Amino acid sequence: MQTPCSDYRETKGLIYFARMLDKIRLNARGQLAAGYFVGVDDPTFFDARCTRFLRIDYDELVDRTLQGGSDEEILDWCFEHGRKPNDEEILIWNAFLSKRGWRDEASADLQLTKEQLGWGDRADVQTWVDLHEAEEGRLEDKA
Repeated sequence: MQTPCSDYRETKGLIYFARMLDKIRLNARGQLAAGYFVGVDDPTFFDARCTRFLRIDYDELVDRTLQGGSDEEILDWCFEHGRKPNDEEILIWNAFLSKRGWRDEASADLQLTKEQLGWGDRADVQTWVDLHEAEEGRLEDKA
């Protein structure tokens, strides 16, 4: 089983997109580690937010991703079939996603998840992206 790439990996300046595609590919091969959310069932999950941001249908994105191609090629497909955000919109997206869970309405859920993992006192995990990084061994516990 494998974990997906970091949320921070950029595709044409856009964070998270590569991770979503990585999860799609790993899930299709039966190699995605247990516990990962894929799809858009919950509108607050990052996959749902990303597909809404690009104005593309998640199932169509899955089909396109599994046809093959680089992350950049698939993002170009999204731009053609949905929308192409401008540089400022990408900047805002990246800031929003990278800070999700830090001093916002998602903070309580993040804290609850940290406590369930035994990380309630980890000050270095302040966002959902931090949590992903920590769970996948890319964020060292400094507590």
